[in-house]
Amino acid sequence: MPLRSFICAAFFLLFFAAPALRAADVQWPAKIDDLEGSGIPSSVPAGGGDQQPLPVLKEAGIIKLGSRNYRSGDRSAQVLLYTFHDSSGAYQAFTSMRAEAASADSASVIRVNGNLVVWIHSNFRLTPEELRALDAWERSISDGIPSPPIATYLPDQSRQSFSERYALGPVAFSEAAKSVGRSDAAPLVDVAGFNSGAEAMFAKYKSGKDEATLLLIEYPTPQLAELHLRHLQRALSGDKKSGSSVERKGSLLSIVLGPTSAAYAEKLRGAVNYETEVTWNEPSTTATDPPITSTLVKIIIATMVLMVMALVLGIAFGGVRIITKRLFPGKVFDRPARMEVLQLGLSGKPIDPRDMY
Repeated sequence: MPLRSFICAAFFLLFFAAPALRAADVQWPAKIDDLEGSGIPSSVPAGGGDQQPLPVLKEAGIIKLGSRNYRSGDRSAQVLLYTFHDSSGAYQAFTSMRAEAASADSASVIRVNGNLVVWIHSNFRLTPEELRALDAWERSISDGIPSPPIATYLPDQSRQSFSERYALGPVAFSEAAKSVGRSDAAPLVDVAGFNSGAEAMFAKYKSGKDEATLLLIEYPTPQLAELHLRHLQRALSGDKKSGSSVERKGSLLSIVLGPTSAAYAEKLRGAVNYETEVTWNEPSTTATDPPITSTLVKIIIATMVLMVMALVLGIAFGGVRIITKRLFPGKVFDRPARMEVLQLGLSGKPIDPRDMY
């Protein structure tokens, strides 16, 4: 009984201590190139204490926040490490943080890799060597899963820097719409279909006098995209003055918000880097057919074997019958008492069954 109690106590201790153990499992580097770590790294689970994560971070699935200070002479930097459930949540937080840092016009550096986001607050601009060292450390502790591919669909030409905003939920979608200056797109969140696994990507474009905001929404299947296309068309039809339009290509919806001209909207939509591809997944096999000569030889041998077997079985069957009839005539085979012949009675002479053998 004491042993059982000890095992149960140890199990519950490990179960409740697991979050605290995970909060301290990050191996912080002692140095980032010339920057040396100072103080003890800290790590706080999301929602721990009185501090609650921002709605965008909470929607993104933040797990914990770690930090450590680094210094080299009069240069100082604070490295913040955000850990999320997956790379999609990390990318949502990354685009939100980057837009915030860009508006602050500071020397902050934000990096995303897999399920991790690193934000460096510093009083100087990091050197390329320090950035490479920082990226190498982040890669070594992340899950290595790439960010959502929807960001690669955006056209590069005429895209305004730091205007990209990714959203996998309604909170981030609404904030992204406000961030790019398209508050009129916020009502689309009700018909975007985030409960169906939708992902959205905003970006602003400006080319001379032409400008517009491109919104891409990707769905798991083309059927879901077609369904939500109709909902979005009805939502956009109420605001015909803005010239916003939506089109579908496979599982992707491209929405041009507030274009200065219909021609520019069509040009922007045509530059989207998205191509549909249909694949048929079947088990692959390697061609291992033998030479035709080998196949013919096997066919001949198999035919000869079957012929010999037929001959042997025929001789055995017929020989047994003949020998039995010779040794026991009329007792095993061809017994007259057991033989009957149907007679039509066309003649007066009855048929003797023995005459037939």
